Formats: sequence, C-alpha cells, structure tokens
Amino acid sequence: MKRTEQPVNDLVSELHSARRRRPRRYLSSGTDYWVFGIAGLLALAFIAWGFASPEGLGSAAGKALDWVITNTGWVFVIAATVFTLFVLVVAAKSFGRIPLGKDGEKPQFSTVSWISMMFATGMGIGLVFYGVGEPLYFYMSPPPETVGGQTSAAVGTAMGTTMFHWTLFPWAMYAIVGLGMAYGSFRLGRPQLFSSMFTSIFGERVVHGWGGKTINILAILATLFGSACSLGLGALQIGGGIQSAGLLSSVGSGVLVLIIAVLTALFVASAVSGIERGIQWLSNINMVLAVILALIVFIGGPTLFILNVIPNAVGSFIADLPEMASRTAASGDGDMAAWLSSWTIFYWAWWVSWTPFVGLFIARISRGRSIRQFVTGVLLVPSTVTLFWFAIFGGGAIGL
Repeated sequence: MKRTEQPVNDLVSELHSARRRRPRRYLSSGTDYWVFGIAGLLALAFIAWGFASPEGLGSAAGKALDWVITNTGWVFVIAATVFTLFVLVVAAKSFGRIPLGKDGEKPQFSTVSWISMMFATGMGIGLVFYGVGEPLYFYMSPPPETVGGQTSAAVGTAMGTTMFHWTLFPWAMYAIVGLGMAYGSFRLGRPQLFSSMFTSIFGERVVHGWGGKTINILAILATLFGSACSLGLGALQIGGGIQSAGLLSSVGSGVLVLIIAVLTALFVASAVSGIERGIQWLSNINMVLAVILALIVFIGGPTLFILNVIPNAVGSFIADLPEMASRTAASGDGDMAAWLSSWTIFYWAWWVSWTPFVGLFIARISRGRSIRQFVTGVLLVPSTVTLFWFAIFGGGAIGL
C-alpha cells in the first residue's frame, strides 16, 4: 500500500466506525409534517401578503434586500472565496480519491447525462437570460472605477466580470453543498436532508431535533424564493420574445402569470417522471438544443471576433480575479455599493438560495463518483461550457 493512501483509509475507517455507532432511531424516513407544515404556511403567508398588498410586500422585500446588501455584503464576498478555495483543496489532496458511495460502486449515469443534468439544473434560465445582456451591458457601462465604456479595454473587463459571476465561484457554492450531502448520504448513510450536513458540527441530537427542522425549513424557503427569481426572469424573457415576435402587442401581468403557470406545470411533470426518465431525457435534449443554438450564432455571427474574445476573457478573468473577488462597498463611493447590490452580491445571494435544491440534486446524480471527479465535473466542466456560451452570445453581441 502506498503511504499516501494510508491517511485516506484511516479516515474512511474512522467514519465507518462512527456510522456503526450512530443510533438507528435517527434513520427513519418519511414526511416530516412539522417541516412541511411550517414551511407551507410561511410560503402561503407570503403569497397572501402579495395578493393583499403587492406594494407593501415589494417595499418590505426591498428594505430587507437593502439591509442584507449593506450589512452582510462582506460575508457573501468572503464566503464565496472560501468555498471556492476549499473545494479545490479537498479535490487536490488525497481526500479526492474517496468515493461518494460504497467502495467499487459504479456511477449511475453516464458522464454526458451527468453533465447535462447538472448544467441544466444549475443555470438554465440564467444563462439564456444574461447570455447576451450581461457582457454587452458591462461593455457599455463597466463596473465603477475600472475602465471606460465602449473601449477595447472594456471588452476584456466585460467578459472577465461575466466569467467571475458565472463560472468557478457560483459552482463552488453548489459543489460544497452537493459534496457534503453526497458524502453524508452515500458514504456515511445519513438521511438525504439539508440538515444532515451539520451533524458533525451540532451533533445528532440537535440535527435530528428542532435545530435540524429549522435548518430544513430555511432550506425550503430559500429554494422557493430562489426558484421564484429564476421563474420571474424566464417569464420576462419569454414574454419579451412573444412581444418582439409580434404575437402580442403588449405583455402584461396576466400573461406573465400564465407563462409562470405553464413553466411550473412542466417543472412538476418532469420532477414526477423521475431522474432516470424525464429529467435525464429533458437535460440531454436541452444540451443538444443549446449546442445547436450556439453553433448557429457562432457561424452566423462575428466568428473571428468571438474566437478572439475567448482567450481575452480567460486572461481578463485571471488578471482581475483578486480585485473582483475582494470588492466590497469600501472599494469605492456610493456607486460601487449600488453596483455590487445589483450584480455581484445579488448573484452570490441568488446562488446561495439555490444551493439546497441544486446541491441535493447534483449529490443525487453523482453517487459512485470520487470526490475529485465530483469537484472536477461540478466546478470545471460547467465553467468551461459557460465560457464558450458567453463568448459566443455576449462576445458576439459586443462584436456586432
């Protein structure tokens, strides 16, 4: 046996011993009606509030957002960097060889299906919505105290900033949750609950009591609000497309609500069909359609400019990463604080709200893969695809 493998084997043996010592009463399955009921009542209360007083809910939500951005923006900035460094170090160390499952267990899904499902779950609507808009916006109006707009330098800044928002950092947030849930569930035999990740911190009595219930309720609410944000963006874009195509002269709230209802029905139908059937098929189809769309734009657009944008985007991302990763309200005047609240910190909060849902899903589809394979697949593969996506659509828009 190689000496480098010994720490890993010792760690696995210790964790298996802890698993055997765990009280069996904590392995019960089924619906937790306290969690379900409280989360459902809170969600219904927000819906009722929105129907009764849309202005009041909007004002309260706006004030809450302002408070979070102003007082805790620095937490999001630090956490995003820590999460990224942590998952990279874990994958690079000897821990990376530990499988997320039993020894010798094979992955359930092929690599292509695994990547397709992971990518479609993490950033489907967002990439389509911001694919053209964000790079073009940053080219016209770069972040405060960087470069002048509509200049050659603005191209690199626009693409580098977009890469910062959509590649390593957000996927690291998904990866750290997915890794914790996959390791706890498939390696240690813990329940597939968001609260299970906190067992080593708070202990089983807390996690399997009201402490864990509170964590799971917050995870459900975060998922609901994060999904609402994505559905809202998707509905706005579909409505804009309908109006631009001349199918409707205007798109009001009623049409947007109908679009959201159709999207929700399709989402529920795919979820009910199961991962092995509907979700896997839809994800593969989604990836094929995305590739076809990207090829059409790449061939029909400013192809040479797009090819030049790709290395420029990578270079700008690497060169500006320390500055981008450390931006806070202290980096400039009020313009910087307003910009961060609309972009970087907004994104980090959005990704965090999606981590319970996306983390659980990518954990579910990653059983049988090693920690190193998991981090490589979750962090680097989507980041590479995202680079080409934004280069084609955003870079093509700038070139035009």
